[in-house]
Amino acid sequence: MKSILLIGLGRFGRHIAIRLDELHHQVMAVDREEKRVNAVLPHVTNAQIGDSTDEEFMESLGVRNFDVCIVAIGDNFQSSLETTSLLKDLGARFVVARAARDVHAKFLLKNGADEVVYPEKQLAAWTAIRYSADHILDYIELDADHAIFEISIPKGWIGKTVGQLDIRNKHNINIMGFKHNGIMDLNIRSTTCLPDDSTMLVLGSIKDIQKCFHI
Repeated sequence: MKSILLIGLGRFGRHIAIRLDELHHQVMAVDREEKRVNAVLPHVTNAQIGDSTDEEFMESLGVRNFDVCIVAIGDNFQSSLETTSLLKDLGARFVVARAARDVHAKFLLKNGADEVVYPEKQLAAWTAIRYSADHILDYIELDADHAIFEISIPKGWIGKTVGQLDIRNKHNINIMGFKHNGIMDLNIRSTTCLPDDSTMLVLGSIKDIQKCFHI
């Protein structure tokens, strides 16, 4: 369990708060608008109404005590930039900031952000890949070149063992597990047969996976 300072409670920030609550983390939520703060109260440990660009207010939060500070402000880049910089000045351990454009990311990284997230850009990439092929069910990008795909099992592979297919050596791809009715099976051996009523998780370079499965 981590202690997290979440600043900015628009739609993106609210979804983060809900998910962090489901993961049982301790969350302090901050926003200028009382309505937004009240909306997340059931999902956070504590909440404050205040201006995240105000040094005195931010200092009162004790930002050094949080494992992670997330700046989820999306409607005011100047405020996001000032908040990110102020967090680092006050000794924040790790700052994650939201960016909408590449130029925003550059400024945020130069002004204290340890990492930057692009909600719209990342979702756009996921949507393009997910819905451009009928047999892709999900997609998790690990870096610019590698990803995990949840994919339909090719008919010619059903009933064969992982060892018989030998796709690690043939295609440089790893079968991570199978999923059936939402239940994951990650206990994969060379003798495991590929079922006909499941999807599979494969890990590898995006180029290798695209070539192997004709994505």
